[in-house]
Amino acid sequence: MKAERYMDEDTLIRKSIKVLIDTLGPVKTIRFLNLPRKKRIESVKRHREWQKMLDKDKFFNEVFGSTEG
Repeated sequence: MKAERYMDEDTLIRKSIKVLIDTLGPVKTIRFLNLPRKKRIESVKRHREWQKMLDKDKFFNEVFGSTEG
């Protein structure tokens, strides 16, 4: 088994940008790199929002299997 070696960050960035430019072209690459990032929701708030949308019975059936029948 061959041992993997991590690239240093500068090499990784240069190679990644070259792949993007070769694939997308320079204009779309710059556009991609400048896309705004979505602001992360605090984890407890995100979990509470997920719970509001949750159908408890459906969720339990999917996780644990139906206990009916």
